[in-house]
Amino acid sequence: MTTTVGRLLGLLSLPRGRVALSIALGALAVGFGVALITTAGYLISRAAEHPPILALTTTIVAVRFFALARPLARYLERLASHDLALRGLGRVRAKVYERIEPLAPAELDAFRRGDLVRRLVSDVDALQGLYVRSLAPALVGLLVAAACVVAAALMLPWAAVILGAGLVLAGVAVPLLAGLLGRAAGRRQAAARGELTADLVELLRGAAELVAFGREDDALARIGASDRELVRLGRRDAMVAGVADAAFVLVVGLTTAGVLAVAVSAHGAGSLDRVLVATLALLALSSFDAVVSLPGAARELPGTLASGRSVLELMGRRPAVVDSPEPARAPSGRSVVALEGVTARYPDGSQVLDGFDLRLEPGRRIALVGPSGAGKTTVVSLLLRFIDPVQGRVTIDGRDLRSLAQEDVRRTFALAGQDAHVFDSSIRENLRLARPEATDDELHAALARARLDDWVASLPAGLDTLVGEEGARLSGGQRQRLVVARALLSEAQVLVLDEPTSHLDPETAEALVRDVLAAADDRTVLLVTHRPEGLDLVDDVVVLPAA
Repeated sequence: MTTTVGRLLGLLSLPRGRVALSIALGALAVGFGVALITTAGYLISRAAEHPPILALTTTIVAVRFFALARPLARYLERLASHDLALRGLGRVRAKVYERIEPLAPAELDAFRRGDLVRRLVSDVDALQGLYVRSLAPALVGLLVAAACVVAAALMLPWAAVILGAGLVLAGVAVPLLAGLLGRAAGRRQAAARGELTADLVELLRGAAELVAFGREDDALARIGASDRELVRLGRRDAMVAGVADAAFVLVVGLTTAGVLAVAVSAHGAGSLDRVLVATLALLALSSFDAVVSLPGAARELPGTLASGRSVLELMGRRPAVVDSPEPARAPSGRSVVALEGVTARYPDGSQVLDGFDLRLEPGRRIALVGPSGAGKTTVVSLLLRFIDPVQGRVTIDGRDLRSLAQEDVRRTFALAGQDAHVFDSSIRENLRLARPEATDDELHAALARARLDDWVASLPAGLDTLVGEEGARLSGGQRQRLVVARALLSEAQVLVLDEPTSHLDPETAEALVRDVLAAADDRTVLLVTHRPEGLDLVDDVVVLPAA
């Protein structure tokens, strides 16, 4: 646990100065509350003796000061602690994204989409509780509890002993009990939430297919089972919370009664002023405000650490494709791209290509055909350096891609894939993904080359028309042409069309290939397909054998 906490704190990168300020403000807020109740008790007890009013002036001022200072200190503490936690959370999000971005796409295929969403959102969000609800309350409680014991010792040493024992029980023993009882439930809750999130994402993405095949009841039953498991774990956590709260209240009551008993005994023996009897009792009662949040923090900590381990496990993955420490400069202008004796494997160990050769001369149109599973998409992944070959090499003008920066390699290619993502935004913003600085005239030119400009011009909102999630508001042909227009808008010299006609009827597919090849001008084009449309329009056809 200690190792995990240390790694997570390193991930949060909390500035020590801000942490110290937050802890100090928290200790002041709780300490002012204890001082307010204690001095108020002293004031009431002293006033019952009817002393001259001037004898109470200092105590009255102290009560007013603590009453005003407590909410101010609490406000500043909340401001400082939450600012600290949220800034740390922002740094964690950036670090997580920076670490997993090189894993995409090949090395993230092992994760369910819902699992990735859970790790990137809810698990990362849970890390803010590590400081705000766990570490800060513990440190504040330690400081204030120590101060309370010292204050009690100045009035009556035996009262300090009883109060110290009670604070140890309430601030250490009860949280440990809560942590032990809730450890299994906390870990399992994090896993159950992840499973439910993953199931819900799959249900929503596949809702149409589930309904069409009459399997929605099975999917809903699976969701219901996951939800019931989460509810069961929640009830167990609530039971643990109830036991911990009851134990805490019992310790508070026994400690307060014990302090009161020794205070009364000391007054009877003549060693304690009667005014301090109520003062000690109220000090003992209010001092437990310093540790009241610790049992809850102990219950939450296992779940927070489980989420943290999930994030650390994801960040601990090392990408198989990395840049050379000193990457060479990429060739500029028109270049020859080649695969030379390439053998490729995916992270799961499966081999797809074995000694494959392919040469793309500048300006040539090459079709790569073969049955499903033959390795066509693997060739695309090799060209874009999503994976590296285990044997052979991929080159640009004779330079091995492994000697170049990945960013430079990918700038050479423009990919229009069968599953290319269309964002839930406007046509304009989907196109500008390829070239953010593109003007409207350039956007219209790209659309015209993909034979989509007339349709866009007929829309009331034009380029600002929203396309829906994954292009849901577009037809299959319009969506594919938008993807092609985006690729044409880029300045890449090699245009890679990965199954661009997979969702189209033969007539539309033939027209799309013809339009794209005509719009490509002098660019090199690699058409990856398993369909016959457009093969008569290319310069050469390379056939991949069945795997």
